[in-house]
Amino acid sequence: MQPQVQLPVQTGELSITQNRVLRNTYLLLSLTMIPTVIGALIGMQMDFGFMRSSPIISFIAILAVFYGMVFAIEKNRDSGLGVVLLLAFTFMLGFLLAPLLQAALGLRNGGQIIAMAAAGTGAAFFGMAGVATVTRRDFSFLNKFLMVGVIVAMVAIVANVFLQMPVLSLTISAVVILLSAMIILYTVSGIIHGGETNYVSATLSLYISIYNIFSSLVQLLMAFTGDRD
Repeated sequence: MQPQVQLPVQTGELSITQNRVLRNTYLLLSLTMIPTVIGALIGMQMDFGFMRSSPIISFIAILAVFYGMVFAIEKNRDSGLGVVLLLAFTFMLGFLLAPLLQAALGLRNGGQIIAMAAAGTGAAFFGMAGVATVTRRDFSFLNKFLMVGVIVAMVAIVANVFLQMPVLSLTISAVVILLSAMIILYTVSGIIHGGETNYVSATLSLYISIYNIFSSLVQLLMAFTGDRD
């Protein structure tokens, strides 16, 4: 009789925990947009000539800082420092988004491209999060596929830093959008099913996915609809 009494209590506690993690994740994710916008606005006033003249060195430096920050955030994810580091991380990525925004706004329809990319990013996020929430299906089976996909995409990105092939760049952008959308689905599903219990880690994963979708959409829209006249 004792297990029968305890089971509903444990299930109820788990549900409360899942709801709290999901709520805190969405709240923190909303908050990360503020330093991102501030970083982008500051960055758009800067000259990124060094990055354009030395793309390989810049890429290596950005990659080192990126993974260093991710490691620091994950290491401190159970403390307030993890939140502070996450917000600093989003400021940095907003700053690094500036060269792409500058290029987009250099086009006659640059504002429209950025707006379309933002709308597409929002649709992708809410669509994937909605699927995970409404269906309640466990998408943990995507784990290995996503790991392989991310590794392949990363290898292609590094290769294209040296090859500088426009077609490969556009292909990578399309693949990154697909992978990022699936990571959103996987992450939200993980929270719902109790696989992800830390909202800082969940926010980090969702933020990077949203960032990648937006930047990739901007690049694709610039390539196919950009008005340079």
